[in-house]
Amino acid sequence: MQNPTRTSCLKRLSRIEGQVRGLSRMVEDDRYCIDIVTQVAAVRAALKKVEEEVLRDHLAHCVAHAMASGDADDQRAKVSELIEVLGKLR
Repeated sequence: MQNPTRTSCLKRLSRIEGQVRGLSRMVEDDRYCIDIVTQVAAVRAALKKVEEEVLRDHLAHCVAHAMASGDADDQRAKVSELIEVLGKLR
């Protein structure tokens, strides 16, 4: 992972960590269900942003490097990894 992506993801994950702690407090405090569900959705959306950023970085650097290398085995491996992870994201 490239350094700017790492830094950005770590910042996002730190905020998400705080959101999740807030969710725990909401449940402990027996807050209104819809408010909790709304916050869960916000956490999921924030995690999706991290996921997208990591995938974008992977494509721009790891996959691009494999394609430029001319190493057919490495190229197949990167494409296979990508197909597998995209299948899991559905």
